[in-house]
Amino acid sequence: MTPGHEKPDVYRLSIADVAWVYEKADSLTGVHRPARDQWLRASQSIPLNIAEGNGKTAEADRRRYFEIARGSALECAAIQDVLVVGKALDKAESRERKTELDRMAAMLSRLGGRGYCVKEDPVTYGAGKNDFDPDSDLDPDKGKSQQSDALDARSSRQ
Repeated sequence: MTPGHEKPDVYRLSIADVAWVYEKADSLTGVHRPARDQWLRASQSIPLNIAEGNGKTAEADRRRYFEIARGSALECAAIQDVLVVGKALDKAESRERKTELDRMAAMLSRLGGRGYCVKEDPVTYGAGKNDFDPDSDLDPDKGKSQQSDALDARSSRQ
């Protein structure tokens, strides 16, 4: 009998990724050791969080573990970028493996019940409401400087 956490495809993919990371980690020494250690931890975190999430009955708990696993998959992709830049990992091989990591992240997003998104949503931060021009010169659409607005506001409070 197979335990429930071993059934999802994403779990099997993550175990295959851990095996590949262990294989590659053997050759990483010297200046690459910190990245190697982080890569090993992040890759192991994916299947471990999938297994733990599958053991939870509350939907919010399951989602949290799947989101952590998804974050670890994205972290592995970033570590691979670091290793490619450091000439410790072949770019083509990394790209091929990052495709698998992206697939895992998408699967984990679906398991967690949320949309897969790597970018931040500008609406969350009130995009469009703020003037992103940090200088205090006259903005053509406002007719006076931001500093003048601030001074006017202060003087009206006094």
